[in-house]
Amino acid sequence: MSQITRYGIIGCGMMGQEHLQNIALLDGAEVAAIFEPDAGMAAKSLALAPKATLYDSLEALVAHPDLDCYLIASPNFRHVEQLTYLAKHRPLPVLVEKPLFTDPAQQDSLREIRDSYPAPIWVAMEYRYMPPITAFLEAAEGATGGIKMLSLREHRFPFLQKVGDWNRFNRYTGGTFVEKCCHFFDLMRLALKSEPVRVLASGGMDVNHRDEAYDGETPDILDNGFVIVDFASGARALLELCMFAEGSRYQEEVCATGPKGKIEAYVPGPGRFWPDHLGEAPIPQLIESPRDPKGPIARDIPVDPTLLAAGDHNGSTFYQHQKFLDLVRGKSQAPEVSLNDGYMAVIMGMAAQISMKEHRAVEISELTRAMNG
Repeated sequence: MSQITRYGIIGCGMMGQEHLQNIALLDGAEVAAIFEPDAGMAAKSLALAPKATLYDSLEALVAHPDLDCYLIASPNFRHVEQLTYLAKHRPLPVLVEKPLFTDPAQQDSLREIRDSYPAPIWVAMEYRYMPPITAFLEAAEGATGGIKMLSLREHRFPFLQKVGDWNRFNRYTGGTFVEKCCHFFDLMRLALKSEPVRVLASGGMDVNHRDEAYDGETPDILDNGFVIVDFASGARALLELCMFAEGSRYQEEVCATGPKGKIEAYVPGPGRFWPDHLGEAPIPQLIESPRDPKGPIARDIPVDPTLLAAGDHNGSTFYQHQKFLDLVRGKSQAPEVSLNDGYMAVIMGMAAQISMKEHRAVEISELTRAMNG
């Protein structure tokens, strides 16, 4: 491998362009090739990565002679088919955006990829690497004395518009609680160090996208809900999502409690959405509230302004790439976010969607049999 690590980027829409901006900030990394079929997005991508060669197909990108790794940032429903193609034709280390898959029927393909792909596969879970969330995860066990209850709240803006409006339909996204919330289900497993057993959820489509139509079809993505997850350890977690609450001071709020006390992380949304008339955007905070001695201890967790300007995820995309590059360059041995991590986050989201539709608790084992068979 050369001193420069060269990426091949598969899909360069809104999230792909955030990756481009962050790769440009990394030492010894560059984008060598881009496959992006939309002309407008391709032009924006080349403006961010002018040294890259633009290709009109995945096949052509894979044939580029000087690639060290891939990034898949295409629409959700393309991820498995593209991983399958890479596995058959040129398997290099790959960072694949969440969600890993969108359809339970894709589990057979995922099992084949898991069992045969000879290079590392890292599933992109940016929320792990937001500095306030990282600080929360590092301190939670000590602050709580062992987490018994975990709650995650995201109050945010509606889904943004994507090329071809693919993110308006469950069949392309996997459903809101897969597309959007797999991040939170990943954080649940990571913080609790346990596996989910069952999911009980309630949600709906009550405000957003109800008056929209695309080729005569009305969107079916949900815009709010509650999800309770029981874990094998006996701990439980709660997710609260509302996608018509963009007036909130903080977008994400995470809270863990245990016998010793409580710890909370507060994360603002993208700075570009913060109203100018309110002045500076909020700074992320971490608050520890021990039971003895009582009283909250708050500290700011500021994020580098350069990283804030390079995307919508509080600098996490940059830190994720730093760690991914260590893996590509042989400085670490395994992905921090494995194929199984990405798989389980989707399974939890699918269980939530089923629970909402069928009005019942869903056992995780109902959905994992295909992967474990």
